[in-house]
Amino acid sequence: MACPELAEGRMTDGCGTAECGELFADGRSHNEGRVHGEAHRRRAVSARLPVMTLLIFLLTGAGLCGTGLSSSTHAAGIAILISADIAAYNQAIAGFKAAAGATHSFTDYDMQGDVALGRKLARKIRASDAALVFAVGLKAALAAKVEIVDVPVLYSMVLAPEKYDLKASNLAGIALEVPVDRQLSMIRSVLPKARKLGVLYDPEKTGSFVEEAKRLTRVRGFELVEGPVRSEKEVPAALRALLPKIEALWLVPDSTVLTEESMGFLLGTALDATIPTIGFSSEFVRSGALLGLFVSYQDVGRQAGQLAARILGGQASLAPGLLPPERVRLAINQKTAKFLNITIPPDILTSADEVY
Repeated sequence: MACPELAEGRMTDGCGTAECGELFADGRSHNEGRVHGEAHRRRAVSARLPVMTLLIFLLTGAGLCGTGLSSSTHAAGIAILISADIAAYNQAIAGFKAAAGATHSFTDYDMQGDVALGRKLARKIRASDAALVFAVGLKAALAAKVEIVDVPVLYSMVLAPEKYDLKASNLAGIALEVPVDRQLSMIRSVLPKARKLGVLYDPEKTGSFVEEAKRLTRVRGFELVEGPVRSEKEVPAALRALLPKIEALWLVPDSTVLTEESMGFLLGTALDATIPTIGFSSEFVRSGALLGLFVSYQDVGRQAGQLAARILGGQASLAPGLLPPERVRLAINQKTAKFLNITIPPDILTSADEVY
């Protein structure tokens, strides 16, 4: 991806991502999967998915252009190393600063998507008197891991961090993904009679996730029906082959399967087949998925900030590894539920953070 930017919740044109009208690799767009008869379907899948590109960005770790962030102070305290100046990262930083507390000073270092600059900034942080580092985004986390070894480093806003060997004795992260078992528990609660759960995935990217999911789906009484793909152009055929075999389509963070254009095709084709889709963001649900469990970027930052405050205050020591998100949000699309003749249990509907 070439220099995408996020502004006011959408991506700009001309970047090769969100609004660029990207086609499937075989020349088909998702418009081929649309059926024009149902008014709900049109409303559900015609909307663009502005946040989708951010999710793909997080998946791929692609570089971003940024205008830079100014340092709030040069006093000792917490150094914040930022992969790029984008809205989602800034939401995490805002949550972090609010939770870490006014007693700590913050110095912001913006990598502007530049790996070499990031390592240089990380060395600068190492030479400073920072007591803790908050790394935001994949590139910042990798730079901090390589260059900073003698102070605690917390990272966030990294999808599938296990793929990047983000392990060190001074390194801990807050996961963006909702634990698999929690997702399956919610699916079972909403779809109590469903047995066959379908998943499209690239074995090279999310094969390990699917292997874990296979074990857990059996525990929850599901059969996981796999639709492996090796390239984006295989997605349409794989989806059409998968839908007759399943009772629900489970979307997982996989950048081969999920693109700005394929999302409309996936949601629309599943609805045409009266198959509910389970997403992992509020945008998916707003655009037609039945439900989605997801985390808020500000919540993730807040969790990291609370941990930072405890570490610096002596109430906790850094435990290396990846921590699950403490706050998980639920979105439900009641229009989709009615279209598919699915009744959402009242207690789940009441507990939802967002209902469409």
